[in-house]
Amino acid sequence: MSAGASKCPLCGSSSLVEDDHHAQRQVVCADCGTVVSEGALIHDQFEGAAVSYNRTTAVAKRPCLNQIKGQQRLTTLCRVLRVNSEIETQASTYFGQAYEHESFLNVSLQKKDNLAGCCVLVSCRQLNWPITIGTVACLLDADIATLGAIYLEMVQVLKIQAPLVNISDMMEAHCQEYKISSLDVHENFAENCKDLNKRALSLLEMAADSWIVTGRKPLPLMMAAVYLAWQSLNPNKIRLKMSLDRFCAIAKVRKNQTAAKRVGEIKSVLCKLGQEIPWLTGSVTMDNVAWHVADVVKNRYALLQRALKRHEETTQVESQPSSEMENPSDPEDQTQCTSVPNSEEGDRAAVDDEDFNQNCEPNWGKRMLFAPPCVIQPKRRKVVLEAIKDVAEDEEISDSEIESYIRTPREVKEFVLMQKALELHSEKGKC
Repeated sequence: MSAGASKCPLCGSSSLVEDDHHAQRQVVCADCGTVVSEGALIHDQFEGAAVSYNRTTAVAKRPCLNQIKGQQRLTTLCRVLRVNSEIETQASTYFGQAYEHESFLNVSLQKKDNLAGCCVLVSCRQLNWPITIGTVACLLDADIATLGAIYLEMVQVLKIQAPLVNISDMMEAHCQEYKISSLDVHENFAENCKDLNKRALSLLEMAADSWIVTGRKPLPLMMAAVYLAWQSLNPNKIRLKMSLDRFCAIAKVRKNQTAAKRVGEIKSVLCKLGQEIPWLTGSVTMDNVAWHVADVVKNRYALLQRALKRHEETTQVESQPSSEMENPSDPEDQTQCTSVPNSEEGDRAAVDDEDFNQNCEPNWGKRMLFAPPCVIQPKRRKVVLEAIKDVAEDEEISDSEIESYIRTPREVKEFVLMQKALELHSEKGKC
């Protein structure tokens, strides 16, 4: 019986009884049958307190199936990257906010799948756990350009301030992806992660000083630096003969297609600097440069200055004979060189030489010892040939020129019919 209801409000009787109607407990007057109180449910977890009907029937909004899968994908990424619980919690919060935002409601399923990786990426950068967007794209098997566009949109929509990271900051996290510890591989291949990170970071700094890092994607450079660092820390016959493909297979990482080119570029710089080591008697080549990596990275600043100075002196010596040929000291030779032939062949030769010098200008990056990659290997551009003269509308075109443009028998037939039609039209005009 309810504590607040002691008498019937209609007849004033105090004979009230409890009646269960449709699993809802009610207080009814035994004399007149009036329902004194109803709509209150008693539950054990509230210790007998009255709970209103709308509170018992309220259902929380459950996440959809795609959101549950995205949350599972986010958790898997965090486990693979070995991030702490704080990063995982923050990434889950961002994922919930972004998934329910109006900008990501009516989008493709691929975009929703990549949203989890973007949340992990921005959380790692905010909490000083630098990873590359290429690493996330590789784990999700997604296009790096598409993932980058979704990342920028998410940061803008949620108004998140994500700090920019340096390639040196990402090296430590990148080295942990390689399973080459003593517990994972044979002792001939095993290497300490801290030593590997230190040597690879030194190689990256050397590559940055020689313009290799400029305008390049970080993932191939880091993979090339780790591979060369692994070889140089213990340059035995087994490691030196192992290719980059085999190394990635042993370390259980996916090989980047561009990493092999970066290995060759870093090795080329190591050879140039290794030639300047004063205590070396033999030459430094691509095959034995791994033995001298420790000396090169330790003294790279001094070796870089020596290499630049030597290259400058060599360039001056090579350019000196050509300057003497242009300005000879003998007056007779000078008169012979300054005299211009009046013949037509001489004029044509001078014009051809001038055009050749203008069109085939040498690349200045190839004359430098170290230069940006875009200068050493510029992209080939299509040369647009300018017309020698403008063709007027009323200018006659010869039949041979017209026939040179005709390709198929159908075009030949249409051309013949058109000529006959023009002839008939001209005859009618004369009549």
